[in-house]
Amino acid sequence: MAESPRRRAVLDVLRGASAPLGVTETAERLGVHPNTVRFHLDALVAEGLVERRAEASTGPGRPRTVHTVRPGMDRGGARGYLLLARMLLSRWTSADPAEAREQAGETGREWGRFLVDPPPPFERPTAQRSVTRLLALLADLGFEPEPAAGATPEPAPESVPGAAPESAPGAVRESASEPAPETADENTPERIRLRHCPFLELAEEHGELICPLHLGLIQGALDRLDAPLTATRLEPFAEPDSCYAHLSAAGSAPRDTREGTHR
Repeated sequence: MAESPRRRAVLDVLRGASAPLGVTETAERLGVHPNTVRFHLDALVAEGLVERRAEASTGPGRPRTVHTVRPGMDRGGARGYLLLARMLLSRWTSADPAEAREQAGETGREWGRFLVDPPPPFERPTAQRSVTRLLALLADLGFEPEPAAGATPEPAPESVPGAAPESAPGAVRESASEPAPETADENTPERIRLRHCPFLELAEEHGELICPLHLGLIQGALDRLDAPLTATRLEPFAEPDSCYAHLSAAGSAPRDTREGTHR
């Protein structure tokens, strides 16, 4: 990106030229020293904005080195990704609200599964490892996450109604080589505090979609990690400068994408 005014001027001279220019011609058109132009040309070539080549020689001596602008759009121009996001979101906002929330949540879950790597083979998933990896993902995405103080997640039910207890005749015990997934312990946070929203403007306008998408992203990541816990809801602006993602042991509470609407 040609951010320097002088570098931008060099680029403009090359764009306006009817033929490739050497260092001397470019310097003369700008009224600056050739070494100054050479420095900026080197940078423009490194950035991929300018091509450098040796001109075909018609006589003895070293061929002249010339420069020309590479074809393509100027990558130093302004971007409009926020407008693009608003345009895409408008398709959801025009749909049935409940269906739109569900689609946003499922989109988040799909991306959450995509954005994290599964645990290595034969590694036993633990709540602590899963939360650590989730925090790393959220930090990479710009959420500025941190474990929130509070009680630990509720443990998963010890038994399923109608199932035989372990001590009952005929009960099947898990083999030692296949340990049961670990539930949350006292070191596992009940909530994750999100101190920054990378999509804040969109969340303020369309929180009914962005918040379920964020929740789904966390759920999908935990699912991909085979975590023994999940995210049950997202609490937008529980504090003036923070949102909270609530965690629970897997199977202890239903997931609800309806909760987490921006207020």
